[in-house]
Amino acid sequence: MRFTAPARLLAGCAAALSLAGAAWAQDDGALRVTGNTSTIELAPVLLAIDQGLYDGPVMLKNGGVPNLFGLAAPATDGVPVEADVATNAETQALRVSADNPDLRIIMTVSEGLYRIVASRQAGIETLADLEGKRVGTIPNTSSQYFLERMLRTAGLTIEDVEVVRLFPMDMYRTAFADGQVDAITIWEPGAEYSWRALGDDAVEFDGHGVYRELFNLNTTAQALADPDMRAKIVRFVVALIEASEMLADDPARAQELVADSSGYDLDDVKGTWIHHAYPAELVPDLLDVLEDEEAWLTRDGSREPRTREQLAELIDPSIMEEARALMAE
Repeated sequence: MRFTAPARLLAGCAAALSLAGAAWAQDDGALRVTGNTSTIELAPVLLAIDQGLYDGPVMLKNGGVPNLFGLAAPATDGVPVEADVATNAETQALRVSADNPDLRIIMTVSEGLYRIVASRQAGIETLADLEGKRVGTIPNTSSQYFLERMLRTAGLTIEDVEVVRLFPMDMYRTAFADGQVDAITIWEPGAEYSWRALGDDAVEFDGHGVYRELFNLNTTAQALADPDMRAKIVRFVVALIEASEMLADDPARAQELVADSSGYDLDDVKGTWIHHAYPAELVPDLLDVLEDEEAWLTRDGSREPRTREQLAELIDPSIMEEARALMAE
């Protein structure tokens, strides 16, 4: 396998977002939430805050699970972005929890339904045809993990393809036309950009039954041991469940919020909506996914993979149980 970075690779990051007026501090009583504000997966969080479904002050800023442990860079205003709860794909939770076993996964907010988009003109009609081809993605992320799982179903490995690093997301609009790739896989809307760019030349391989990204809500065992913080987190989970039910009935407002938060065109958000699911539960195969992906993340020998029993300690189903009980009252 070769990794290729196109010459016009650009750096990018999402701007910080605050959806409440209070200062980002530890003593103002607000529940501090971090999540990647450029993702469509964040929709239930955005809708819950927008609709006032959480009965208390809440703050949202761009970030992820590193903010639970003070690992991320400080915000532009100099205030460290430390979170009480954080959303992220399971890939990042596994990475961070290796040195911070206090992390707890308490809910699956969204599922990213990944796909490979390829060009028929490049001679690709089946997954096996990816052998020797250039595949655009972001290495060492959930998108590469998905690629490797898909290749495995065709008897191939990552060594059988040339991985081309593509970032930021807009590169997926032009990567085929520029002759950089023969196929791509990335979270939305990047895959949709490529699908539209190829038109009738596009062929798609979806990951149904192979892998989908699990965009989870995470916190820490320390936060859950604090009765007041635990009560806040339970109420926030209730708000996310209610938001998920609302967007299932009518996604229009959630789509608008995602467009505003991410900067994507509203039509692009709507066009990729079918490639996401919002289960509002702890998905039953979460531990299976963690176990397989843990082996993938440690394939370089940098550390020993954790056992299934150790990984199970990262999952705390009690918050979902308490949230459901609270909703039933």
